[in-house]
Amino acid sequence: MNTQAVAIRRQGLAHVRAVWISALAMVLLLAQSIAAQARPESFADLAEKFSPSVVNITTSTVVAGRTGPQGVVPEGSPFEDFFREFQDRQGNGDRPRRTSALGSGFVISEDGFVVTNNHVIEGADEILIEFYSGKELPAKVIGTDKNTDIALLKVESDEPLDFVSFGNSDTARVGDWVIAMGNPLGQGFSVSAGIVSARNRALSGSYDDYIQTDAAINRGNSGGPLFNMDGEVVGVNTAILSPNGGSIGIGFSMASNVVDKVVAQLKEFGETRRGWLGVRIQDVAEDMVEAVEGLETASGAMVTDVPDGPAKDSGMKAGDVIMSFDGRDVENVRGLVKQVGNTEVGKTVRVVVLRDGKTQTLKVTLGRREEAEAVPASQPAPENDAQESEILGLTVAPLTGELREELGLDDGTTGLVVGAVDEESVAYEKGLRAGDVLTEASQQKLLSISDLEDRIAEAKDAGRKSLLLLVRRGGEPRFVALSLDG
Repeated sequence: MNTQAVAIRRQGLAHVRAVWISALAMVLLLAQSIAAQARPESFADLAEKFSPSVVNITTSTVVAGRTGPQGVVPEGSPFEDFFREFQDRQGNGDRPRRTSALGSGFVISEDGFVVTNNHVIEGADEILIEFYSGKELPAKVIGTDKNTDIALLKVESDEPLDFVSFGNSDTARVGDWVIAMGNPLGQGFSVSAGIVSARNRALSGSYDDYIQTDAAINRGNSGGPLFNMDGEVVGVNTAILSPNGGSIGIGFSMASNVVDKVVAQLKEFGETRRGWLGVRIQDVAEDMVEAVEGLETASGAMVTDVPDGPAKDSGMKAGDVIMSFDGRDVENVRGLVKQVGNTEVGKTVRVVVLRDGKTQTLKVTLGRREEAEAVPASQPAPENDAQESEILGLTVAPLTGELREELGLDDGTTGLVVGAVDEESVAYEKGLRAGDVLTEASQQKLLSISDLEDRIAEAKDAGRKSLLLLVRRGGEPRFVALSLDG
């Protein structure tokens, strides 16, 4: 009886084990099926469908000819005349020469608007668009934007042209498949595939929002489209990171949500029209949080200067921390610059600032950035005795007319000039150097050494561990939170 029970139990366990193995096998097969569906077997359908909308761009420019065999033989060499005659026979003497360059682009409307990079067509005398079919049409420039490296061209065609549409680049996720089309190295139409490697990359401009991809992008791909799997343009291929000039799998495409807005303005106005707030700002550093009353986190944008313009007209002041712009929280300087630039010129917006520990809402009517001329306001200051004092690792003295002239400062500049910095002090670690000018402490102007001493005493009485200084170097302002123990 016991033997039979054991046998039955073993059979039951074997059955259960077989069921689990079968279930596991089914899960593995399902996972492989899902993976196969996630990775397309071919990009051929997309390439075939959208290739008629991708164009090669050839530009030509007349440049001054060479006046002699520079760089070929040394000046005065007995071979100099020989090489000059050779150049003349080849038509390369001192006559103007026409040079050409290659790039890519794509058609965005059936009536012939074409998007490319500004650097592809910059300075060109002639622009020729070559379509996938081999058809060629001359193009004219409608408008350009150097800040985003975008240009809008126009061709005239007797027939409606195939075109592509912009997608929402904000929905592109790291790991998504993308394909790049264009004219790499002048070899003609080409397709490469990869994934989105990173998002929101910034290279050099205030309005940068690049998608990083490992899809092969080389010289000549500039201005071409980066497609998602729905056939929408999510980026314009613009730059590569490479030590040798060739693709190493790090390419950058300007996000379509940026390009779409720029193209709309170029089409309507022939130029960009970005909003302008009229302030100089810097990011809020972690060490500023304790020094600024009412500030809880290292977010927002610290106002370092308010020249004549929209912000000054609204009552904004240096030392304000911009917390919100037009109903949206401000995370940092880069985010604020993009928000302001994307806002309509002439629009009146609400700007929430932190001042003296309390928030205030200002109404600012935006100007146009392209027309803005920031002229810092100057203020006459009384002359002070040229005494020096050592404070917080700094040797400071009031600005005099002689010091202003020596430092190349405006007559109205006020503050304390740094004569020396103790290299073992916190001030030195924070980057303060001789020649810097301290214009404010705790968001109050400094006209004398006693002003700085008073601000330090007030900060200590309030239990603060650091003092917020407004420092100018070469005319450029920045805030520094200086430890009171330094």
